[in-house]
Amino acid sequence: MFPVIYDFGVVRIFGFQFHFAIYSFGFMLVIAFYSCYYLLNHDLKRAGYDAKLAADIVFWAAVGGILGSKVYYLLENLDRVIDDPAGMILSGSGLVFLGGLLGGLLAVTLLLRKHKLPWLVFADLVAPLLILGSSIGRIGCFLVGDDYGLPSKLPWAVSFEQGLPPTTTQSFQVHYPWIDISDFPTGILTVHPTQIYETILAFGIFIYLWNKRTSITLPGSLFYLYLILYGTERFLIEFIRTNPKYVLSIFSGAQIISVMMVFIGAYFYIKPINSGVPEET
Repeated sequence: MFPVIYDFGVVRIFGFQFHFAIYSFGFMLVIAFYSCYYLLNHDLKRAGYDAKLAADIVFWAAVGGILGSKVYYLLENLDRVIDDPAGMILSGSGLVFLGGLLGGLLAVTLLLRKHKLPWLVFADLVAPLLILGSSIGRIGCFLVGDDYGLPSKLPWAVSFEQGLPPTTTQSFQVHYPWIDISDFPTGILTVHPTQIYETILAFGIFIYLWNKRTSITLPGSLFYLYLILYGTERFLIEFIRTNPKYVLSIFSGAQIISVMMVFIGAYFYIKPINSGVPEET
């Protein structure tokens, strides 16, 4: 774990004082957004659009994504919200990507409607960047010890003694009572580093989509592929995540959303929408 990159301590400016530190999760989010901005700026020029749109799209995607991810996190942890509403709402943890995806897409959709821009064309432009942002963001999750997996005895399993929450038997009994830890000794547990799994898988999907972006035959097809690939990746990784299983005690809420993503992506990939936008060559 490496939650803080550098701690400046108490900083005093104009009679005010506050604690200032550079946190690894926030730092990785900044890298994710700036990476997406740089690549989107490049691709907007390639597609013949005003490159200045990149800043607006990334900004509103960030605002909508952060709000959406926080709302999703709170809904998935209502019991903890009831116990500590202020702590859960104001906490820096809990930026869930699926919620962020929905919130970000909604915010960007409103922006595109305002400028009367073709949604499917821009969906293709941002599809590789969505998965790239997820890949980079998961590194931040790993550094702060959040969104890890089930207890494991595999050689590469890791522990997060100061994680959110810590990977201890007591913490699992309090926060994840549905997980069986009877085969593990009392104390600090090692868990699947699902953040690293997702970073690797998501980056592989990004490379695939990025290489295909210049050979799109129908507007929207790259975005549909993103839905299929990311939905499949997230569905599979959820089996070794700590999230509660709501459906048949087997599938989590994230898996239900992932299945919906795969079906929507597959349906429109097979039966694409006729947007009236000329095919890209």
